[in-house]
Amino acid sequence: MKIEGGRITFERPSDDSDIKALQGLYRAFAIKMFKGVTQGFEIVLELSGVGYRAALQGKALSLTLGFSHPVEIAPPEGISFAVEGQNKVKVAGIDWEKVGQVAANVRSIRPVEPYKGKGIKYLGEIVKRKAGKAAKAAGAAGG
Repeated sequence: MKIEGGRITFERPSDDSDIKALQGLYRAFAIKMFKGVTQGFEIVLELSGVGYRAALQGKALSLTLGFSHPVEIAPPEGISFAVEGQNKVKVAGIDWEKVGQVAANVRSIRPVEPYKGKGIKYLGEIVKRKAGKAAKAAGAAGG
């Protein structure tokens, strides 16, 4: 990596395929770092289900997900939560990896189940729905 005249260039010692791949990897890492510092990263999660809600208590995220108690999540260093309405949670920060990991950890508390579609999903995620027992039993009831 060279920094010359306000530009960063990535050079490789040879045209070996492994070295080319690593050059692209490091270039992508650098681009993600610059984007994180200048614009930041954000992942939006949706809560779907009757009574499923999200709220902020200070900086901590409080989720009501059908358990006997609300789930409290304290944001790690460099991560912030924002709540839109009662069913959208934004996870934001400058480190792409950390933002993605925190969003995955929040989603893992109550992942979307395939029968009713209740749970926490990423914004725009398509959940494959399955037929329940009633659809299977109607065809097998004759035997």
